[in-house]
Amino acid sequence: MSQELNEIKQLAYKLTPEEQLDLIAYLTQKLQRCEIKRKPSRDIMEFAGIAPNLMGGMDAQEYVTRMRRGEFPDLEIAEKQLGQQE
Repeated sequence: MSQELNEIKQLAYKLTPEEQLDLIAYLTQKLQRCEIKRKPSRDIMEFAGIAPNLMGGMDAQEYVTRMRRGEFPDLEIAEKQLGQQE
């Protein structure tokens, strides 16, 4: 949330109920004239087949099991390096 929005909320809290209603009416009228663009929704099927490419065609359960056994040391090194950077 932006600092400006926090400041406006604090100021609005100090207004009388009538002033708050006036503010709501003003914002409502203003927004009725605006075109609000929604984020495009994504079709879940767009993601089909992505994971096998990342896992080298391996079954997801097998991949997780092997990763827990430590069969992918390069992943552990990468995770440790990321942890050190934070």
